[in-house]
Amino acid sequence: MSAVSITNVAVLDNPASFLTPFQFEISYECLTPLKEDLEWKLIYVGSAEDETYDQLLESVLVGPVNVGNYRFVLQADPPDPSKIREEDIIGVTVLLLTCSYLGQEFIRVGYYVNNDYDDEQLREEPPTKVIIDKVQRNILSDKPRVTKFPINFHPENGESGEQQPPPPDHAAETDGNGVPAASLEHRAEQGT
Repeated sequence: MSAVSITNVAVLDNPASFLTPFQFEISYECLTPLKEDLEWKLIYVGSAEDETYDQLLESVLVGPVNVGNYRFVLQADPPDPSKIREEDIIGVTVLLLTCSYLGQEFIRVGYYVNNDYDDEQLREEPPTKVIIDKVQRNILSDKPRVTKFPINFHPENGESGEQQPPPPDHAAETDGNGVPAASLEHRAEQGT
């Protein structure tokens, strides 16, 4: 059993312009006090084929973490379009929200993101060069893919804590409602 459980993630300002900062209201419960901070990250997958185009949009430490319920808003700048291949800006990609403790990732929430022009004429006849000011992103927030990894939240207790994470193919993946889900794209499964 995990010491930390995400109880809700609300995507704020969605849909929005591609250049609008991301905002996620994250609610979680801690079942046992933790000595160190939790690290939350937001990663934009810039290309399904090449992880070098991924962008770490934000990384924050949250703590101290005692037993109880918590809620905070994670805000992150949008991805830098100059670091995304032109052909990968329009279309579907993935946004990853992860949480780690002591450098061990224990949960990953993946969202599909659809980027398209906000103007019907531009959608029907896209320009040869992307007009980023006219691109709208839509995070498919009603269909997150949640992957949980068992970790040892209390390594000072030796082997009495949880086990080290198994290989990724043993992770428990659900659709956000606790129901096993079909896997995300290969890139989302790897968290890269």
